[in-house]
Amino acid sequence: VQLQASGGGSVEAGGSLRLSCSASARVFNNYGMGWFRQAPGKEREFVAGLNWLGSMTHYADSVKGRFTISRDKDKSITYLQMNSLTSEDTAIYYCATGHPTLCLLPYEYDNWGQGTLVTVSS
Repeated sequence: VQLQASGGGSVEAGGSLRLSCSASARVFNNYGMGWFRQAPGKEREFVAGLNWLGSMTHYADSVKGRFTISRDKDKSITYLQMNSLTSEDTAIYYCATGHPTLCLLPYEYDNWGQGTLVTVSS
């Protein structure tokens, strides 16, 4: 299973970025997807996730109301739209998959993308 995360970059506080995670159609249509992030010196943490249908989503409290996870079935891409970014959002962001259901913990995910760096300057 190969996941390709992209869309990271540098942005000023208050700005927006959209991350993308591409997968094969087989993976996209059968597995849920999660976005995680890891800041320097911190543990990897859950950011947002959805189940294989996209009918259930969940967000970390720290991003609720600012981030939106969505999927494009035609392109087999899962997005993470990030608005109102703050310096606290600076991290490497990873997409991951592993189960059809919505999962919140890193160990529940078997396959990880390579990560994309998001840097928010204040």
